[in-house]
Amino acid sequence: MSAVLTRPPEAAAAVERSLPDGPSGPINGQRPTPGARLGDAARLAGRAGWKSLAVLLFLALWEFGPTYLASPSTRVFLPPLHDVIEAGGKLLETGQLQNHLQASLTRSVSGFSIAVVSAVALGLLIAWYGWLSSFLNPLLELFRNTATLALLPVFTLLLGIGEESKITIVAYAAFFPVLLNTIAGVRTVDPLLIRAARSLGLNSFRLFQKVILPSAVPTIFTGIRMAGTSSILVLIAAEMVGAKAGLGYLIVNSQMSFLIPDMYAGILTVSILGLAVNILLVALERHFSRWRTAVGSGN
Repeated sequence: MSAVLTRPPEAAAAVERSLPDGPSGPINGQRPTPGARLGDAARLAGRAGWKSLAVLLFLALWEFGPTYLASPSTRVFLPPLHDVIEAGGKLLETGQLQNHLQASLTRSVSGFSIAVVSAVALGLLIAWYGWLSSFLNPLLELFRNTATLALLPVFTLLLGIGEESKITIVAYAAFFPVLLNTIAGVRTVDPLLIRAARSLGLNSFRLFQKVILPSAVPTIFTGIRMAGTSSILVLIAAEMVGAKAGLGYLIVNSQMSFLIPDMYAGILTVSILGLAVNILLVALERHFSRWRTAVGSGN
């Protein structure tokens, strides 16, 4: 005769208290203790500190290296970080930095927007229609392998030294990364998804809207991030050649006027601008790819 063993309520409670907590708190649904929250915060702070350690070491080297490691002649051309920050503060006070930054942002955003819209549209068509791909591919390969800055004199001769030439060269530099990644993103969509969508009666427009574009978004945004970096770099180079305003003009004019801290302040502004653009594009990619996170969390 078998007997059914039951655990007293007191023993069950003791066992439950002895079990370890889950990743988001105790397994019995109770809130984490203040000690556990403090430990999580310490771990997050440790990760953030480790990720920023290389940057902090570089800034420390920039601050103390010219003073204690470099010769007096080198310090003239490589001022400490605090001198650069002071120069940037003076440029902010006079409004020069804002004016140059606004000029560069206007050109880069205009050219970048034109490139993204046209490249995504053309990339979708090329990836979907084989005859169009075979027709345009030789011409696209020819222009893709032509250095952007090599065409700067051409754009300047045809469009002048005004805003049109700078916006055009930014659009040219940003066009091909977005185009190529759009084509690759569409061509790598799972064929089973396309067959399933067609079996449900979706027309071509709905198929692009509901299946192809969402699946190709991560690859497209990879090209958009590459294009964002390229557009800023090319614009700075173009502003160094022929411009009366912009971060590139600020850098080269400060160098020619022997305002070395101002030159480094302009370079530091370009770096911060590129970092901000990359963070913004990553946030946009996560926003448009939320359905992938939702699907993955449901597995």
